[in-house]
Amino acid sequence: MKFLNPTTFFAESWESFTMALNALAAHKLRSALTLLGVLIGVFSIIVVMTAMRVLERDVESNLSQLGGQTFAIQKWPAVQFGDRSDWEKYWRRKDITIEQGQTVEEKATLAAAVGIEGQFWSGAIQTRYTKTAPTVQMFGETPGSFLAHNWIPEEGRVLVESDIDDARDVCVLGSALAKTVFPFGSAVGEEIKINGIPYAVVGVLASKGASLGGNQDNFAIVPLTTALDRYGLRWTGLSILVQARSAASYADCEEQVRSILRAARRVRPGQPDDFELFSNDSLIAQFDTFTRAVRVGVTVVSSIALIAAGVGIMNIMLVSVTERTREIGVRRAVGAKRRNIMGQFIMEAVVLCEIGGVIGVVFGILGGNVLAWFMKVPPAIPVDWIGLGLLICSIVGVVFGTYPAYKAANLDPIESLRYE
Repeated sequence: MKFLNPTTFFAESWESFTMALNALAAHKLRSALTLLGVLIGVFSIIVVMTAMRVLERDVESNLSQLGGQTFAIQKWPAVQFGDRSDWEKYWRRKDITIEQGQTVEEKATLAAAVGIEGQFWSGAIQTRYTKTAPTVQMFGETPGSFLAHNWIPEEGRVLVESDIDDARDVCVLGSALAKTVFPFGSAVGEEIKINGIPYAVVGVLASKGASLGGNQDNFAIVPLTTALDRYGLRWTGLSILVQARSAASYADCEEQVRSILRAARRVRPGQPDDFELFSNDSLIAQFDTFTRAVRVGVTVVSSIALIAAGVGIMNIMLVSVTERTREIGVRRAVGAKRRNIMGQFIMEAVVLCEIGGVIGVVFGILGGNVLAWFMKVPPAIPVDWIGLGLLICSIVGVVFGTYPAYKAANLDPIESLRYE
């Protein structure tokens, strides 16, 4: 079997490419209408994948609120996508209490830190300078929560055991809240009013930035005992945060805490846990599972659009073969081989698909990053899906251009020259 040398192959490929561009330029309207189907198919893939990548990055950042080697336990799932048929089961569960958290703190020998927290209030905070919008959240925490959340003090201090034991009226502010309510200086040593009750500010946390278009530094932290005295146990119950000593002991620490909590909550052997245990990785994996179904669905729908576009390309290429019968005859008469004719028409189909694909990619990236602009997060470019989209375009061009190219290559040269 005789193979072309690389120089000849590239020369013939370049010639086919230039002839394809000239043929498409000669029929601009027809070419534009034909590549529209490919454009729409690729656009639909890229715009959704870009938007998903933007959302995925931001949600992962939002879910990664726990520190390293940290997991949390609470009554309700941290996040649930899709089916909510189990909410009644979650509702019937007993609340996690401060006593259960203290039991874990005392008995979990593999834990580096154990914190207990709850969200107790949301509203406006007032100082002698200003009053905030009613979007500030107030958390009740124990000292171990700061390590578990990877909250680092920027000014002052965090909560200590004596604050919890004496239920003091002190608080630690998130960075954004501190700058809002005390714009002219340090917040440490100042006083704020939460729901009309004064609290002394003892510390300010370092910034963690924005998430999902909001700000995850817009909160105040008070001692958990103070919050429980003022507001009681909320319907969501409390959460227990546990930080393992090391990555190697993480799984063992998780199982130890699970056993301690099952015993404290009197869960019988063989019965499922009546609490949810989750970590950054488990939340992100759950989100990825949800988005995977969306990606598969979009890919299937877009593939149907691309197949329909491929049928349109085949139809137009067959018309083109008929219109250029005499041209084909002339090329064969001056020495063009069948592979040259076939390569020319396949190249035309591929170029047509790729032009539509590139335009679809550009508009898809721009459209998908509109979400990033609205959410005020960095834009995303799904390079893997761009490559896959353009590869699919080439495959569609080859598959649906082969039959017209074969038909053109097998035209009788004598009959083609006679064609009017």
